[in-house]
Amino acid sequence: MTKWSTIACDQYTSELEYWKSVESEVENEPSTYHLMLPEIYLEEEDVDERIEKINKTMDKYISDGIFEEKGPCIIVVERSFPNAPTRTGMMLTLDLEDYDFHKDSTSLIRATEGTVEERIPPRMKIRENASIEMPHIMVLIDDPEKTVLEPLKEYAVNNLVPIYDFELMKDGGHIKGYEITDNEIIEKMKSSILRLADKEVFKNKYNTDVDVSPMLFAVGDGNHSLASAKCHWDNIKKGLSEEEKANHPARFALCEIVNIHDQGIVFEPIHRVLFNVDTGYLLDELQGYFMENATIVNIPEDFDESKAEKQEGVHTILFVSENEKGIIYIDEKVHTLATGALQPFLDRFLEYNEDVKIDYIHGLDSLKQIGTRKGNIGFIFPNLDKRDFFTSIVKNGPMPRKTFSLGEANEKRYYLECRKIK
Repeated sequence: MTKWSTIACDQYTSELEYWKSVESEVENEPSTYHLMLPEIYLEEEDVDERIEKINKTMDKYISDGIFEEKGPCIIVVERSFPNAPTRTGMMLTLDLEDYDFHKDSTSLIRATEGTVEERIPPRMKIRENASIEMPHIMVLIDDPEKTVLEPLKEYAVNNLVPIYDFELMKDGGHIKGYEITDNEIIEKMKSSILRLADKEVFKNKYNTDVDVSPMLFAVGDGNHSLASAKCHWDNIKKGLSEEEKANHPARFALCEIVNIHDQGIVFEPIHRVLFNVDTGYLLDELQGYFMENATIVNIPEDFDESKAEKQEGVHTILFVSENEKGIIYIDEKVHTLATGALQPFLDRFLEYNEDVKIDYIHGLDSLKQIGTRKGNIGFIFPNLDKRDFFTSIVKNGPMPRKTFSLGEANEKRYYLECRKIK
C-alpha cells in the first residue's frame, strides 16, 4: 500500500526531483501516481497525452480488479506523524448541490479562501473523462464539543480492525482506516453533525441573525479540486432528467471531514514578501490607505518578533526590510483577520506599481531571510486562531488566497481511497 498512496497533485509544484523520485519508487506497480497529474506538469506539451493515459489506467485498474469495492459506510481515518499530533478524519461524500465557492455564498458547504477561476479548467479537463475520483480534499467542521468524529474514532479503535494500516511514502507518516457499517453508529453521527447546522445553534455560536443561512462545512484543503468537481457536475446535469440528477455519481464528491478543533489540525500563517519596492514609499502609501485605522511603529533591529504583544482590538503585523523593522497595527473593524485587512492594500499597491512583485512565504526564517534583502519588504502575519476561523468565513466570506496552510507539505492528504464518478 505504501507504493499505492501518493501525495496530492498540488504539492511540491517547484520540486521536479520530488516527483521523479516518486515515479522511480512506484515504477509500474499499481499506484495513485499513475491516476493523477502532478501540477508541475500542467504546462508541459504532452499534457493531453498524460491525461489520456491517466484515464486509460483508471479503466484498466477497474477491469483488472485492483480495487476492493465497499458498500455504504463511513471510513474513519487516523493519520499520525513523526513530529506532529495525530489527525482524525472520516470519509464522506458531499452533495455538490450544497456547495458554492463564490465569495457571496450562503451554501451549506463554502470555500475558505478566494477561488482563482483560471485554475479550474485544467482540473476539469482531467476530470471530464475520468471514471474515478481520488480525494485530497479536507473539509472542516466547527465542533468544539467534539460530538461528531471523536465518538466515531473511539468506537472504531475499540471495536474494529483497520481495513488499511501502513506507512506513507516520503515521510508522510502512518495511516489507518476503519470501516463503519453499523447503522446505529452512523445515525448518531448524522444527528450530531446536523445539530451543528441547526439555525438556532448557528445563530448563537456566531452571533448572527436568525435568517442567516448556516454553514456546516468549510473546505480547508483542495478547494480548487472541489470547485472543479462542482463545475464538472454543472456541465453534466444540463443533459439529465430530474430523476437522473438525483443519484448521478458525479453529483457527489468524496472528501475527508476533519474537526477544526482536532489536535492534528495546525494552522500556519503564510507570510508575504514584496520585491523591488521602496519601503518608505510603501509605508507612506499604507498609512494613507488606512488613515486612522492603522498605526506604524518602528522597532529596534534586535527586537524578537515573538515578543510582539497582541493588543486588544487591533491586528499586529510585523514588517522587515533591509534597513527597517517595525509593527503595523490595523483596527480589527477593517477585517476579522490580519490578512483580510492588509491584502486589499497590497493588491491595490501592486496594481499601481507594476514593477513590484509579490510572493507567499511559508516559515518565519525564510520570510526574514528574503524580506531583509535589498529592495524587499516582508510582512509577518500572526498565527490564525482556530476560534476565529469559521466566524470570519460566516461574516466576511472566503479569506484572501494564501492566508493559511494546514501543516507542512508532507502532512497534506495522500491519495488513497477512490470513488466511481461515471
